[in-house]
Amino acid sequence: MGPGLSVVCGASGGLGPAVLDAMAALGDPVVAVASPRSAPEKLAALRPDIQWLRADLSDPEAVEALWRTLDGLGEVRRLVNVTGGFAGGKVVETSSRVVREMLQVNLETAWWSSREAARRMTALGGGMIVNVGSAAGIELRGGAAAYTVSKAALHALTAVLADELRSAGIGVNAVAPGTIDTPANRAWMSAADLAKAVAPERVAEAIVGFCTPSRFVTGQIVAVV
Repeated sequence: MGPGLSVVCGASGGLGPAVLDAMAALGDPVVAVASPRSAPEKLAALRPDIQWLRADLSDPEAVEALWRTLDGLGEVRRLVNVTGGFAGGKVVETSSRVVREMLQVNLETAWWSSREAARRMTALGGGMIVNVGSAAGIELRGGAAAYTVSKAALHALTAVLADELRSAGIGVNAVAPGTIDTPANRAWMSAADLAKAVAPERVAEAIVGFCTPSRFVTGQIVAVV
């Protein structure tokens, strides 16, 4: 796979900076995508050497417009879907609003961006898509029902895309970390939980591993601990 753009969606969140660092180290230009609610000056201060774009990644029309902008910047060879959110609660106590929010932020954002990437990477003859799933989507335990189901759905999307895009030379994989050691998570984590948390750099390392394979890899969902 030749040089081209690497796009990181959801790059302003807790995991984003580590992923941007790791992707930039590959040597190809990186474009970071953040929520339209993110202040441009804050994004520029977060990583001034990388171009930032803003888009509602849960809106398919907004994502289509985003990718038309990306078309003017270069050929996207790598897409990393970092966007995600968390909500706790058992099935019987979870509102319809929370269910919709979890499906939007954890599944639909990756769906729409991957759809646009797949169309372009097929024409290019190859590429790589990496989704950030969760250990919860593998373990399937109760207590955070909407989050767990939405991440399991993201894993299913990864597998389906891998099957559909294999013949086009497009690898689709996911990393599935446990709780990540981010500032937002530190605010509620106990010392015991923090000791077991996954470093953002460790997750970013796993993502880059899929983006620089020595052989074609697809359809993998790898736990990160």
